[in-house]
Amino acid sequence: MRLSIGEAAERLGVSVRTLRWYDEIGLVKPTVVGENGYRYYDREALALLQQAIFYRELGLSLKDIKPLLQAPEDTRRRALLAHRQLLELKKQQLEGLLALVDDTLGGTSMNKSIITQADVEAAKTKYAEEAKNRWGHTDAWKQSQGKNPDMAGMEAVFRGFAALRDKDPGAPEVQAQVKVWQDFITDNMYTCTKEILAGLGTMYVCDERFTANLDKYGDGTAKLMSEAIAIYCKA
Repeated sequence: MRLSIGEAAERLGVSVRTLRWYDEIGLVKPTVVGENGYRYYDREALALLQQAIFYRELGLSLKDIKPLLQAPEDTRRRALLAHRQLLELKKQQLEGLLALVDDTLGGTSMNKSIITQADVEAAKTKYAEEAKNRWGHTDAWKQSQGKNPDMAGMEAVFRGFAALRDKDPGAPEVQAQVKVWQDFITDNMYTCTKEILAGLGTMYVCDERFTANLDKYGDGTAKLMSEAIAIYCKA
């Protein structure tokens, strides 16, 4: 089996840009790149991508995920099994919600026990704890644990970017806002080097979840942040 990057992205439920970014940073590379530049993934590469996506969902950074993907086969197999269990739980949740809708439309009462979002989140917490116990030696993980980011301060930074959407990403005031964001991450979460910041900037437009969250402050906020961070990190 060999899938194109578009087919792989569709099967995994992520964007093509995400897979391209994983290739660029050396997280998961395609099995082969054709003469036309098209990327193709075989079964083993897809398994690695599934693991990377699973760990991202648990909240691990790309920096911490990389050594996970290089772990022994038995460790990676356990990760895939955990991923499958989480997907199965989500499937049960959706089936329960569909049954609830059907019963409501049919005028009957719903007495079945369904999987709730709280159940799904509890499972994610469990898997994240297991990952912490196994891989908690990484610097970024250690620094991030036990810190409670100033959410009001974070939102203020995002609103600051949103207010600058009509500016060029390289404008002094926009670049100053990038520095504010870098310092905020360092003070509230973990040491934010330019390398880490550059990775975050790319994810803001490669991962639809980041884009949607940032664009709540104004359409184009994610794009501005990504472009401004790229300029800042190259300086």
